[in-house]
Amino acid sequence: MIRRKIIPYNKKLVARARVLRNNMTFGEVLLWEELKNKNMMGFDFDRQKPLINFIVDFYCKDLMLAIEIDGESHGFDGAEEKDEKRQEIIESFGVHFLRFDDQDVKTDISNVVATIRDWIKKRI
Repeated sequence: MIRRKIIPYNKKLVARARVLRNNMTFGEVLLWEELKNKNMMGFDFDRQKPLINFIVDFYCKDLMLAIEIDGESHGFDGAEEKDEKRQEIIESFGVHFLRFDDQDVKTDISNVVATIRDWIKKRI
């Protein structure tokens, strides 16, 4: 059995995470349909999960896996560097990341799901 590591989070982000859950992008909705209710190989995923001082799109605590969907907002000046720094900080707590382009999620969800399943199979 995998032992869960507790990742601290800023409690001030809980309200913001709730807003994000209620206003998900189309790509997030599509991927959530594949992850919710333990649909992904029996693993429990949370959406818009606060970790440290950040919010990740999806998180599985048993796998210590964060999944991010990079959309249009990630293309603005400096956003890529901020994403890299944010990921680096979260990874320092032992969290693994999978990143997908929003367009890929919208047009090829089966490949996105297969990539996640392959990642999980290599680690269990």
